[in-house]
Amino acid sequence: MRVGLTGGIASGKSTVAQAFEALGVSVIDTDVIAREVVAPGSPALAEIREAFGEAVLEAAGGLDRRRMRELVFADAARRRQLEAILHPRIRAATLARADAAPGDYVVIAVPLLVETGFDRLVAQVVVVDCPEALQLARLMQRDGQDEAAARRMLAAQTSREARLARADHVIDNSGTLAETQAQVAALHAELRAAADRIC
Repeated sequence: MRVGLTGGIASGKSTVAQAFEALGVSVIDTDVIAREVVAPGSPALAEIREAFGEAVLEAAGGLDRRRMRELVFADAARRRQLEAILHPRIRAATLARADAAPGDYVVIAVPLLVETGFDRLVAQVVVVDCPEALQLARLMQRDGQDEAAARRMLAAQTSREARLARADHVIDNSGTLAETQAQVAALHAELRAAADRIC
């Protein structure tokens, strides 16, 4: 059974993914796959260079992810252009890994699960949630962004309300790590039972 894991930027998806992994669940992180598909020499990187120019490349020839992020979060048309290059490749690689994963269910961490329609490819959706003010503070601390840039990044994603409306399960990540891990452990039991019913 495929389970989609999502949440707004800096909501704590990685923390929740690690908690699932600690329970022995296979977790496929589309951010990791996204980095793999733009590796130096890849067709995707060549297409990005052609579309966006040399300015988005590092001196060594790899993708300058920070520069690319700044560019596309400031311009919705450019963001859609990048997504058209990356999303089909990421989706194909993700589904291939999910099909090969062991266990009762597999967790697929997808930051833009709702925005990209990936929610239609999973049986259940888990949303990691926290108040927007906490998201903003975490984003500024994590990425060294100023508040205006952090707010642009939040605004570029679907709304918190839209994500929560699509959720089958919600993990509240505004408390302690132990509280989040306890929620994941309880959900793990639920998902195993759901997977058994499907099988």
